[in-house]
Amino acid sequence: MNGTNRYFDLIDQTFYFPQEGFDIDTDGYLVFNGVPLMYLIEKYGTPLKLTYLPKIGAQIKKARNLFTRAMKSLNYNGKYQYCYCTKSNHFSYILEEVIKHDVQLETSSAFDIDLIRKLYKKGLIDKNITVVCNGFKPDHYKQRIVDLIHDGFENVIPVCDNIQEIEYYEQHIQGVCKIGIRVATEEEPNFEFYTSRLGIRNSDVLPFFNEKIKNNPKFKLTLLHFFVDTGIKDSLYYWGELRKAVRLYAHLRRESEDLGILNIGGGMPIRNSLGFEFDYKYMIKEIVKTILQACQKEQIPEPDLFTEFGKYTVGESGAALFSVLAQKQQNDAERWYMIDNSLMTTLPDVWGIGERFILLPINKWYNEYQRVNIGGLSCDNSDYYNAEVNQAQVYLPTFENGEPEPLFLGFFHTGAYQDQISGYGGIKHCLIPSPKHVLIYKDPQGNIVDRLYQAEQTSDEMLKILGYE
Repeated sequence: MNGTNRYFDLIDQTFYFPQEGFDIDTDGYLVFNGVPLMYLIEKYGTPLKLTYLPKIGAQIKKARNLFTRAMKSLNYNGKYQYCYCTKSNHFSYILEEVIKHDVQLETSSAFDIDLIRKLYKKGLIDKNITVVCNGFKPDHYKQRIVDLIHDGFENVIPVCDNIQEIEYYEQHIQGVCKIGIRVATEEEPNFEFYTSRLGIRNSDVLPFFNEKIKNNPKFKLTLLHFFVDTGIKDSLYYWGELRKAVRLYAHLRRESEDLGILNIGGGMPIRNSLGFEFDYKYMIKEIVKTILQACQKEQIPEPDLFTEFGKYTVGESGAALFSVLAQKQQNDAERWYMIDNSLMTTLPDVWGIGERFILLPINKWYNEYQRVNIGGLSCDNSDYYNAEVNQAQVYLPTFENGEPEPLFLGFFHTGAYQDQISGYGGIKHCLIPSPKHVLIYKDPQGNIVDRLYQAEQTSDEMLKILGYE
């Protein structure tokens, strides 16, 4: 079609295109990071999930370079350490790719510790690796942390999420233990809560340190952790929370010479639109500058900076490809493209939190375009996609039902969290196991009887799904 209402023209006039990761080949098909997607579709069919592993290393190198260059330009004396937040994607092929790039690891649950052991057993990490243990910790998580320390992992740092947690380490850890504290940040004004449920509230941190850590020879406070749930962004709210965290760090540093790490968590955004704009270089330099200036004002040495980038590390490596089975015109204004899978089960963040990914057709770029809704295969009313980040609607190429080559669609930068939250193969978010399931019924005499239908999911069962044999 040669009209001016072509889908290609819409994209070309609206965004800079081609752009990093996306291009059109000479046959008019979409290419993702140099990978011809029609080749994959013809070979494997749809629905199809793919992971472009080289993107992971590229993201790590990008962040590391930006932080180290910012530190050098500002004469910042601390070092930078890149931690991978395992909860964003636990699969073995992801971790094996991540640890090629000299990263540290952050855990969120008990089974994460078993994952660390699997990596060590395979010779992929050694006992010098830093393991930052975050999250609210039930006893079985704390016990695994203690066992890891006793087995000679020298840089395990359990980060206290509440003031009671340290009592377990006091009772069970033999020898000296590094310890961290997570400070609870204030939420944005429009949030449902005033303060994050994660961490110890700011006013309790110093009393907690003085009472439980300062004069206890068993503990060395080495890390202060803070994280803004809405992520890293150039806003008064973010800079205010960062400065509060550095001030708290300064108070603690004057009391503890062992403290040398400020962990600013994750939250680095990824591209969720072709129109995405985020100045990584500026933001990272401003973060380093803000911390440096606060430390100079407080007259303390600059801390080593840790980040826990998860979504940033793996998000842009992933994509999900679908076929449009048919279109349905439901009224004068609403046309539906029905795909060959469920958005709810494959990309659960779409309906769970209204997440938006980059959505592009694989073929038919030179067809005219129209406004559409995308419908999933399930019978649930929430199984749809009808808005982009930059506009409250979706435009895609037109086609006729029954065409020899169907319209193929791709959702891109889906590499973080989607598998875990959807329960892919039986895994769960943060590797929290499925609970035991008990059936209750009555016997012929009318007595209530209970029977265990399914035991609680084990670590071995979950790690096998993830590729750790």
